Amino acid sequence: MKQVSPKKHLGQHFLKDENIATKIVDSLQQQHVATLLEIGPGTGVLTKHLLVHDHFKAFDVDAESVVFLKEQYPDHQDQFLLQDFLKYDLNQLATPISVIGNFPYNISSQLFFRIWDHRNDVHEVVCMIQKEVADRIAAKEGNKTYGILSVLLQAFYDIEYLFTVPPHVFNPPPKVQSAVIRLTRNAVGDLGCDEQLFKRVVKAGFGKRRKTLRNALKDLNLEFATDAAVFDRRAEQLTVAEFVQLTNHIAS
Repeated sequence: MKQVSPKKHLGQHFLKDENIATKIVDSLQQQHVATLLEIGPGTGVLTKHLLVHDHFKAFDVDAESVVFLKEQYPDHQDQFLLQDFLKYDLNQLATPISVIGNFPYNISSQLFFRIWDHRNDVHEVVCMIQKEVADRIAAKEGNKTYGILSVLLQAFYDIEYLFTVPPHVFNPPPKVQSAVIRLTRNAVGDLGCDEQLFKRVVKAGFGKRRKTLRNALKDLNLEFATDAAVFDRRAEQLTVAEFVQLTNHIAS
């Protein structure tokens, strides 16, 4: 059977270490979900452990990968979809959803923004990403790596940095270290603010992270008083709760 060739333009680095694959799959805690979705199955190193789930689907934009998996697992052909997670209507899937995968590194941030958009449907994420991105997502306020994804994801998910993965266990080896993290939906139903404005405020604040919020938030083009002490601070100094308070101040 023809093997799948990793494609640079898709950011593919195929995991080849079976022990790490098992460790990633075992990191899933929510076993009884309505949909278990794998993003970027590639050669199926995680997939073969996931097929035991009744409601499993795998999305990949690589036609070669989808054909390979359908040939490898002919009894599960309907579960392998030539689909882009970023464009697929997730409302078609039964919820709650658990997401797992070795995320393509060149679109990992986009995948997390998509997950944030569906935060009430996606209850768990276990994924391997670039270590730098994992550090950023898990960072707390006051840390230089604390940023947009840190605030948005921590608002609705408990973040756990699980373990680091070296380059040599991939084909081809990436030029960076990788890491596996777990996101678990927390008990927050809503933030108590306009959540889309919250997203705009967070993005604007970190868009000019070296400036005080008084200057960084000018790009919002909204009228609001900036005499409060919080506007003398920088975005990286604010907790999630303080961003919520800031959003309500701007909206008032």
